[in-house]
Amino acid sequence: MQDAEVVDVNTLFLDGESLTIEQVVGVAEDEPGAPTVELSPEAVHRVRRAQQAVAELISRGDIVYGITTGFGAFKDRIIEPDQVRQLQRNIVMSHAVGVGPSFDRRTVRASMLIRANTLAKGHSGIRLETLNLLLDMLNRGVHPVIPSQGSLGASGDLAPLAHMALVLIGEGEAEFEGQIWAGAEALRRSGLAPTDLAAKEGLALTNGTAVMCALGALATRQAERLSDIADAAGCLSLEALHGTALAFDERIHAVRPHPRQLDCARHLRQLLDDSDFTRHHDPYNVQDAYTLRCIPQVHGAVRDAIAYARWVIEIELNAATDNPLLFFDGDEVAVLSGGNFHGEPVAIAMDYLSMALTELGNISERRITRLTDEASNAHVLPAFLTKHGGLNSGFMLVQYTAAALASENKALAHPASIDTIPTSANTEDHVSMGCTAARQACQILDNLEYILALELMAAAQGIDFRKEELGPSAQPGRGTRIAYDLVRQHVPFLENDAIMYPYIEAARHLVADGTLFRSIAVALKEGG
Repeated sequence: MQDAEVVDVNTLFLDGESLTIEQVVGVAEDEPGAPTVELSPEAVHRVRRAQQAVAELISRGDIVYGITTGFGAFKDRIIEPDQVRQLQRNIVMSHAVGVGPSFDRRTVRASMLIRANTLAKGHSGIRLETLNLLLDMLNRGVHPVIPSQGSLGASGDLAPLAHMALVLIGEGEAEFEGQIWAGAEALRRSGLAPTDLAAKEGLALTNGTAVMCALGALATRQAERLSDIADAAGCLSLEALHGTALAFDERIHAVRPHPRQLDCARHLRQLLDDSDFTRHHDPYNVQDAYTLRCIPQVHGAVRDAIAYARWVIEIELNAATDNPLLFFDGDEVAVLSGGNFHGEPVAIAMDYLSMALTELGNISERRITRLTDEASNAHVLPAFLTKHGGLNSGFMLVQYTAAALASENKALAHPASIDTIPTSANTEDHVSMGCTAARQACQILDNLEYILALELMAAAQGIDFRKEELGPSAQPGRGTRIAYDLVRQHVPFLENDAIMYPYIEAARHLVADGTLFRSIAVALKEGG
């Protein structure tokens, strides 16, 4: 139902106003032909204007938070003019306290891009040369090592962004050409040199929501893909179980017109078009179990959460999220302190997304159970999808794994945004935990990829049993046959027990890398 994405090539010009999730994904994945990133002429003008304003504030001796004062609870400590540069270096070094596994390359690249875009709005006071160094690192593949734990989500993603900023000053560590180097060495090998931060720059680099927003952008795009794949998996299960498509009739959904429920029902009808496997009118069996009959209602509600996440993230991608911010009225500059670094919008959106994706996994696992339990499927399929039960366990443990992952997701879906611990001597007395919420959503997505892969494997096995009844010429629907054929290219029909984990990984790869999503989208588009 989602269009297969087309990533633009050549150059992406950042203007602080128009960055999209698709562009973030394209830069993050860094595939051959991915765009290089530069500032637009308008952004260059705005950045220079703010840079000059900061210099004038310093020369006049104005007291400005984070420029001539300390940070957080030290907001009332005045910094002497000759210590302003040291202050900015100190914030980067002192705030780089992240722990735990490092973020993957995609997340780091997305974070760098988003931070550069927000700074390009011209409200932060960073110098043009410092911002260009960040973009040069991105374009040349110098990726800071950023630990994944330590952000409270207010004041933004301080710890992870400090690790990113360390490399700009020749500290920290970075990955370059597949190896981890000291920050200065990674820059040298890429033909770059570190910078000395000027007034406001350390604060501008570290104070913001770029990391949680990067995780959110990548998660939202993948969630959109998986929602389509879940539709296909559900429909293939319905066919394997000799279900009916009558519950997807347009008239039913028109009288409960939730937009994405309507969209989902339409997509299901397209996927099942021309199917030889669905059940038509049967006065003794007019409706299926909820996991089949209610796919539009459940999957549609999940799509609502995904749509909300996209709405929030695409605003956040183009938002100024540090503090203080500079505003201009002619030649006059106002420096205003506020709270745009607070990650609550992203935190709540990611928690909502996590709960929705958990439900997508829950209903998929229940369909796997129905495929493998002959009592639940009224003996349409053999127990555990094997002919020789007892000697063979068949797909028994496939359902175990799906159940384990679905249960793990329920724990991960606990809302991070409802928790807060005051910090900075109670100055920062309410935090969002937005980065934690986004990390949990990403973990749930990883688990969901496996659950859907397991359902596709089980449903394909069921389709082959149904073919014994219907004949080898019987075909699934216009969209589900694409899913079935792709699964069968990587996972054979299992007549007897076999080592299954390589097949699970192969099926998961189809789900995770977009192959299945794109193939179905193209097939449905070609079929009108």
